[in-house]
Amino acid sequence: MSQAADVSRETLDKLSRYAEILKKWNPSINLVAKSTIEDLWSRHILDSLQVMEHIPSNTAHLVDLGSGGGFPGLVIALAAHEGGNPAKVTMIESDQRKSVFLRTVLRETSVAASVITDRIEAVAPQGANVLTARALADLNTLLGFAERHMASDGVALFLKGRNWRKELVEAQKFWQFEWSEIQSKTSDEAILLKVQGVKRV
Repeated sequence: MSQAADVSRETLDKLSRYAEILKKWNPSINLVAKSTIEDLWSRHILDSLQVMEHIPSNTAHLVDLGSGGGFPGLVIALAAHEGGNPAKVTMIESDQRKSVFLRTVLRETSVAASVITDRIEAVAPQGANVLTARALADLNTLLGFAERHMASDGVALFLKGRNWRKELVEAQKFWQFEWSEIQSKTSDEAILLKVQGVKRV
């Protein structure tokens, strides 16, 4: 837990409580791969926390797609609790049990955020200032979601693994967008992909 020492004591307490609940629920609803549970802090929590540094100041609404076990959306909501940036976090998760888990952590940590239980493509457009996703879908699919849910001047922050360049080339056949890569702090093979100005080709 000392690895997360750059967050406040209160935030660390909330993240620790979250980790406890996740470990308790994981055997029954598989929130993270069993093989990664021992590396929960570095593999999942710190990986999600790094997104915070790239959220523009005074962000009114952040929407996390396919939140699952809460990465990165729930981690962002817990970390933003004190500073108020983003002001509002909405998590979209189609799995009913995972949504119950997300709401349970919010209740247990006294953090306010919204959880919408539905398919991303069925949810009313959110007009998000910031859109996030981790281990959800390929970039082409994510940009389709961004077209629906992101404000025209919004920014998407997608945590991507080793195949990101291949996904980028494929997505550029269908979409026009500005992008930049930010090296991941938790994996040499991963990046945080920043995307703006999404339009269909």
